[in-house]
Parts: sequence; structure tokens; C-alpha cells
Amino acid sequence: MFAALLEAFRTPDLRNKILFTLGMLVVFRFLAHVPLPGVDQAQLQNVLNSSQLLNLLDLFSGGGLAKLSVVALGVNPYINASIIMTLLNQTIPALERLSKEGEYGRNKINQYTRVLTVPLALLQGIGVAVFMQRSGVLPGFGPDNLGLTLAILASLTSGTLILMWLGELISERGIGNGISFIIFAGIVGRLPTTVSQTFEVQQNLFALASIAVIAVLVIAAIIFIQEGQRRVPVQYAKRVRGTRMYSGGSTHIPLRVNSAGVIPIIFAISILLLPSQVAQYFTNSDTDWVKNLASGIVGAFGNPVFYNSLYFLLVVAFTFFYTAFTFVPNDVADNIKRYGGFIPGIRPGRPTAEFLGRVVTRITIAGALFLGIVAVMPTLIGDITGVQTLRLGGTSILIVVGVVVETMKQLEAQLLQRSYEGFIR
Repeated sequence: MFAALLEAFRTPDLRNKILFTLGMLVVFRFLAHVPLPGVDQAQLQNVLNSSQLLNLLDLFSGGGLAKLSVVALGVNPYINASIIMTLLNQTIPALERLSKEGEYGRNKINQYTRVLTVPLALLQGIGVAVFMQRSGVLPGFGPDNLGLTLAILASLTSGTLILMWLGELISERGIGNGISFIIFAGIVGRLPTTVSQTFEVQQNLFALASIAVIAVLVIAAIIFIQEGQRRVPVQYAKRVRGTRMYSGGSTHIPLRVNSAGVIPIIFAISILLLPSQVAQYFTNSDTDWVKNLASGIVGAFGNPVFYNSLYFLLVVAFTFFYTAFTFVPNDVADNIKRYGGFIPGIRPGRPTAEFLGRVVTRITIAGALFLGIVAVMPTLIGDITGVQTLRLGGTSILIVVGVVVETMKQLEAQLLQRSYEGFIR
């Protein structure tokens, strides 16, 4: 692997791509340390320590929310816009037709996603700023101080757009997916601090060794599931065009075990944390029934058994939901039939769609259960080992492992084109 890495740096174009990617990540980390005006840093740390939702948002902001920097929103609005556009592509016929028009259609949909990111960033910026103002972190935010308020909202919105631009530059001129790399950099950047805090408060070497062993096993399991796929064979018959005959061939449809990635976890935890966050605003209500209801909701979601059970079920449900939107067996069956192909032993058309639907359902069960276990894994590991400061966040590990694997694959392809020995043997 190290020899292949040296060969990559000896190749001018690959070296330039790697250095460009590292340069963009340095710019991102610099922006993550530029705070917004009027921030009370001491109060901010108290709020972050008591809010699970803000810690999740800090994960996808790449650590920018921990200092309430100009990139505090991170790429959250862009991710939300991408998810919305993905769902709309399957429900609005005009967008569905546009998505099938090749590169032109993809460029138009990407443009719509960028435009949708702006209002989402503004709305999310208002929500975060109002929450921070009520928590005492941004005491100057509000209509009484219009100049500071507009500056904060403009900085938050612009920060998201800058990160979106940096991510697209990395995807275009660097290595790997730019948006994923930004999240990856934030997770890795926080790791040394987390490890040092763990060693300060935890002296049990057996527990720390258990964490290390579990981490290796979890990473291996994630790679195994993420790369696992069911290959459905497809045979193409001979075709005659004009006076020429084209011989048939065989290929396969790769159906991934976990085709949804981390999106179900993001959906589930966003919905799961919303009721308790809203209920906290009404725990001090003057109306008794509202106060009791809010306190009951906060108490229920604070119960680890109820929280993790509901979390697991939501992740499983959203995995099936997202897979159903992204993989449509009828469309795949129509495309196979249109090009003269068939699955051996299965009649073209509707029987092929039903067969693909059954196969996808079976492998999605394994992928959904895997994501559900990964989602509740931090609590389970903390209870087993007793180490609460170093949590193996399922979403964090999925993102880190996914980015590393995809980057290695891209470098592998680049090296193989130049007849070098690659990373993967």
C-alpha cells in the first residue's frame, strides 16, 4: 500500500489531485475556527454538552458548530436539499424525465439542488441562531440589533455555500466525493481531542483494549456489508441491425446489501430527536396539562431502552423506504427488456420485476438490520465497556470507512490505468 502511495505521488496529475484535496481541507478547517460575532463560548460549551441534536449537527458541520463558526451549519442544508431532490425525482414526472436525460439532466438537477440549498440554509440558520439566543450563546441576536442579526444569518448561509463550493471543487479537481470528504475531515479532526479526554478520565486498560478490539471488528463488519452485493446475471440475445449481426453477451446487476448508506440513520435520528427538543420548550409552561405532557415526552425519550428501541425500528423502516425510492424493479425490468436482455430462468417483463423485487427485499432485510445495530451501537458499547467518553458513533464510522474505501478505489483505478500495482490486492 505504501509503495502504491509513493507511486501515486510520483505521478504528476495524481499528486496534484491529492495536494489540491488536502489544500481544500485546510481551507475548510481554517473556516471552522472563525467564530460568528457575539458568541459566548463558555455558554456554548454548556449547551453542546446537554444537547444530542446539536452534537449530531456538529458531526455534519465538520466540527464547525462546536465553536459556532461561520461554517456552523456545515453541509447539512446541501444534504437535505439532495435528499429532497432525490425523493422528488421519484414523485414528479417532469423531474423523473429530466433525470433520464444523461449529463444534461444531471447538471440541471444539481443546479436545482444548489438553488434549494440557499433557502434551506437560511431557515436552518434562523433556527440555530434563535435556539442559541434563547440559550444565552448569542445574546445580541434579534430584531433589536438588526445589523448583528443580518450579519449572523448572512455568515451562516454564506458558510454553507462556500463549503458546497469547496466540496464540488474537490469532486471535480481532487480525489473522492467532496461533500463526504468535508464531513470526514471534521470527524477525524475531533478524534484526537476525544481520545485524549478518554485517557484523562478512564484508567481501566482492559476497557480501553476492549474498545480497540471492538473498533477493529466493527470496521471490518462495515466494510464487509458495504461492499457486499448480490449479482443477478443478465443474458443478452443476438441482435440483427441492418446487415450485421451482434452476438449476445452476459453481464450482471449488482444489488448492494446496503444501498441506502447512512441516509436512514440521518432520517431516523432527526425525527427521533425532534419531539424531545420541542417538548423542552414547554416544560416550564403555565398550563398544567401542557407542562405534564412535555415532561412526559422528555422523560420517555430520555429512557435508554425506549430511545434505542425506537431508534432501531426507525432506521430499519427508513432503510426499506429509501431503497424503495432509489431502486424501482419495474424500471430495471423495462430497461433489460428494451435492450433484448433477460435473467436466466425468468421471463422478461413483469416476472423479472417481481423477481428483482423479491431479491432486493431479502438483501435489504440484512442491510436494514445491520444499519439498526450500527445506530444503537454507541450506547451498547458504552454500557458494556463502561467507557462513556469515547463513543464509537455508528454514523461517524460509516462515513469514515466509506470515504476511505471509495478514495482507495479511485486511486486504485487511476494507478491501474498507468500499469502500477494498486492498493487492493
